[in-house]
Amino acid sequence: MASTPEKLVKNAIVRQLKAEGVYYFFPATHGMGRSGVPDIVCCVDGRFVGIECKASNGRVTELQKLELERIRKAGGSALVVTGTEEAKAIGGFIKLIRGSAI
Repeated sequence: MASTPEKLVKNAIVRQLKAEGVYYFFPATHGMGRSGVPDIVCCVDGRFVGIECKASNGRVTELQKLELERIRKAGGSALVVTGTEEAKAIGGFIKLIRGSAI
C-alpha cells in the first residue's frame, strides 16, 4: 500500500527524531483524545515540541492553529512542517533547541 503525501512527511520527521534520539509519540485524537493537537509530540532535552505535518499542498486548520498557539503560550515549541524537504530540516531545529547549532 502506497503512503499518502502526509505520511511521507511524518516518516521523514520520525527518521530525524530517531537519529537525534528524541522521545516522540503520535497522540490519539479520538475517544479521550483531543482534536486539533499536533501530529507528533516530542520532548527535546526537556522542551515540549508539537509538530503538525502537512503535505506540500496541505493547510493548517483554524483548530490546529489554535492548538499550536496554546503550546507556544505555555512555553513549548510548535511548528508546521510542510513537505518532505522541510521535514529534512528537523535535525537542524533539534540542534537549535539543544544549543549546538551555529
